[in-house]
Amino acid sequence: MARRTRNRTVTLTEACRKLVLELEADLRLAIDEDPELAASLKAEWKEAKDQNRTGKPLDSWTGDLVTQVAVSWVLSCVFVRFVEDNELIDRPLLSGPTSEDPAESRLLRARDAEQAYYREHPDHAEREYLKHVFGELANLPGMAELFDQRHALFWRITPRIEGGRRLIEFFRALDDETGQVRWRFTDPQRETRFLGDLYQDLSESARKAYALLQTPVFVEEFILDRTLEPALDTFGIEGFRMIDPTCGSGHFLLGAFERLLDRWRAEVPGGEPRDLVARALDAVNGVDVNPFAVAISRFRLLVAALAACKIERLEEAPNLRVRVAVGDSLLHGPGFAELRGVQTDLYGEFDLGHLYAFEVEGELREILGRQYHAVVGNPPYITPKDKVLNRVYREKYGSCHGKYALSVPFLERFVELAIDDEPNCPAGFVGQITANSFMKREFGKKLVEKYFPSWDLIAVIDTSGAYIPGHGTPTVILLHRNRRPVSETVRAVLGIQGEPSTPADPANGQVWSAILDQIDRPGSESEFVSVEDRERSAFHEHPWSLGGGGAGQLKERIDSKAARRLGDIADSIGITSVTGEDDFFIRGTRETSSRYGWETTAELVEGDLIRDWSIGEGASAAWVYNDDYVPRWPTNNVRAQAELWAYRSSISHRKRFGTPMVDKGLAWWEWQELYDSKLRTPLQGS
Repeated sequence: MARRTRNRTVTLTEACRKLVLELEADLRLAIDEDPELAASLKAEWKEAKDQNRTGKPLDSWTGDLVTQVAVSWVLSCVFVRFVEDNELIDRPLLSGPTSEDPAESRLLRARDAEQAYYREHPDHAEREYLKHVFGELANLPGMAELFDQRHALFWRITPRIEGGRRLIEFFRALDDETGQVRWRFTDPQRETRFLGDLYQDLSESARKAYALLQTPVFVEEFILDRTLEPALDTFGIEGFRMIDPTCGSGHFLLGAFERLLDRWRAEVPGGEPRDLVARALDAVNGVDVNPFAVAISRFRLLVAALAACKIERLEEAPNLRVRVAVGDSLLHGPGFAELRGVQTDLYGEFDLGHLYAFEVEGELREILGRQYHAVVGNPPYITPKDKVLNRVYREKYGSCHGKYALSVPFLERFVELAIDDEPNCPAGFVGQITANSFMKREFGKKLVEKYFPSWDLIAVIDTSGAYIPGHGTPTVILLHRNRRPVSETVRAVLGIQGEPSTPADPANGQVWSAILDQIDRPGSESEFVSVEDRERSAFHEHPWSLGGGGAGQLKERIDSKAARRLGDIADSIGITSVTGEDDFFIRGTRETSSRYGWETTAELVEGDLIRDWSIGEGASAAWVYNDDYVPRWPTNNVRAQAELWAYRSSISHRKRFGTPMVDKGLAWWEWQELYDSKLRTPLQGS
């Protein structure tokens, strides 16, 4: 969906992103104008802070909530427009296509419905009308979890009159060239993948905070082929259940629903479609910490279920239940690793910890209180920035080590959510695509050496060379079963060469195609990957090496021939310094530094400048130390002093390992980290 402007095509996502920003500004003003609301939000934040649910300051926490509420208003309007344009409801309430015949103009009928509402509620405005529209849809089968006050965040903060008017204007705006409603959602196939684009790009701040990233269909299909399908063959369709603990916009859930429905159709030929759809839906479970991701997943599953039932009107639908909940899969629910062999369902009492108002206890208790036959997903790769959550995750998951990324505890959580291997019950199947950083960086050492030996790792597929849209981070696909290892080897797909150029169709990229073609042929080798059954013990030592084409064997030969190792002659390896505020301290060239009055500079060599045994030209950085690496205020340099004082606010707020620099006895104007012992040691070639 897009509209043409004079210079380019504007997509629905771009237009909605601008609308979200406008609504955020309006909602902030609404909070400022309502002391009671502001006090309520502050109390909610304080409770979360006291319960160790967040370490963010009030302004930051409120800003995140405002973003979520703004997105909820916009998405709820999108959902309404989708059901209107695809005539899942008879009477348009928000907007719709125009027509020369007034009786056929759905836009005119929506305007008439709004005016009728005002005649009954003369003191109301557009924002109240929108709430009325949402309430009308909440009464329809399957729609309550999208629009009712327990689930929908838009109820939390109401925009001002101007904000409500802007929302209706946006969805009724006409295209200058066609005279038709600018944003139309009619689709004979009722395709909802466009919502995945909204999920990923509707809010820049939310995208960064939650590491929003869609899983391409071809990756989702591959993982489901290797997890859901063998799990169904092992356990059977009756009583089967799967979960995506980081479901995002629901790609894995939709793929699983379609496969489960096909299995039920094969199992019960001629079965009542609505009954089979309900059974398939009942087996699909998802959780995500992001409320608007869950709303999108719920809506997409509901639309898919209606289509499978061949239902043309919502009012004719059964009250289909979609098992997707807002919550933190890392925090909520029991730790099944501690209960191995006890039970796979814990519907009784267990501590869920602190819940926000939009996190429904009953839903989380049911979904995260049991284990699953198949666990799949694409967990976030970011480092947890919230210092309180960082600490809580570290205390709960033993795999968290050093400056860990969320991919580490999620690896542990995915495995423990799969059914344990017991005498009368086979182990569940686990599949995920995740960042490969744990394989190489220090924070993954504990995960690899302590946890991987106790899991039945089935396959490791190096996907870092494949073109996977949106995944700038190198990735790997891991397949597990929640049991002790049963074989001496692990199937390994090892990278040789990356994609030569960006493929027109990523699903047919040369590297991805090689992975599909070779994964079941150990001993095969192509230009892009090689496949082997590698000794399991190789995956119990950190770091991993997934180089193909004989790279692993070459490394072993080099290691075996080495007279000594770097560790034999080096006291320490790693960074020597961190400014903590590169935008201030790094000045480009030495000449640039001089123009700014910095007579004393240092050449700062960043890691990516070291390549092929040589060092590229480093940047000039403002230097605030003497020759003995003792901090020295630039007493004789008035210009440098003035600049430091001008930027004191941002510079003095820097932290070192979570603690303000000044609290560690450091001067507010020196570099964040400086390891002088490394700088004092000369390089030696002996």
